[in-house]
Amino acid sequence: MGRSFSIGNSFPVISMSVRLQKFLAEAGIASRRASEQIIQEGRVTVNGQVTRQLGTKIQPEKDKIAVDGQSIKPKRKVYVALHKPSGYVCTRKDPEGRKTLANLIPIEWTGLYSVGRLDRESEGLIFLTNDGDFALKLTHPRYGARKTYYATIEGRVEPVMLQKFKDGVVDAGDLLKAQKTRLVSANNTRSVVEVILGEGKNREIRRLFEAVGLTVLRLKRVQIGPIKLGELPAGKWRTLTEPEIKSLLAQI
Repeated sequence: MGRSFSIGNSFPVISMSVRLQKFLAEAGIASRRASEQIIQEGRVTVNGQVTRQLGTKIQPEKDKIAVDGQSIKPKRKVYVALHKPSGYVCTRKDPEGRKTLANLIPIEWTGLYSVGRLDRESEGLIFLTNDGDFALKLTHPRYGARKTYYATIEGRVEPVMLQKFKDGVVDAGDLLKAQKTRLVSANNTRSVVEVILGEGKNREIRRLFEAVGLTVLRLKRVQIGPIKLGELPAGKWRTLTEPEIKSLLAQI
């Protein structure tokens, strides 16, 4: 099992406003629809005051919420950066018996799921969390969270090929497009290319290179937004800091 690469196991407390009914649903009180009814019935207090207004915004880590007089504690949000090794799939369980991300994190983290995907052969930085809003903002195309990869390619890559990636390549009905590309090194045996994506379609980088007749030998994600993989060893994890989480959300 992968171990923490950081000191201690404390998690940052992120104060973000959420709708009251969403908070109640996430705390396991009731479904979101049923939580709305509970609010309208006057059974919920915020800092000691009854509220019947749907859509009321609260800060779970600061405000005191109670239902029928019973204090409701927020679900602690967990944000983890993991260096995924090649050979692992981004699920908690795999029907084919392949190694999964669950093999790399503490067993008690049953509620964490990966933010996006890296295919089995790929490696590098991936986030895990139990915060659905955080995951949505980093994966939905409309937010355009930038992800940086280093691709090791068989043979020599010419600059003209990289321009095609920025212009866009159609493959199987999908428009595949890189925001930026940079040739890091090249010789007749292999080349290394930096690729930045704003929207990650399924196996997009591999398909981009295949479209121009090139084979990806190794693919490593080295950065998501402002967060870099850095010196985090393969198979290890660390918790994201509060400034890191805020910087991620500020850029999307």
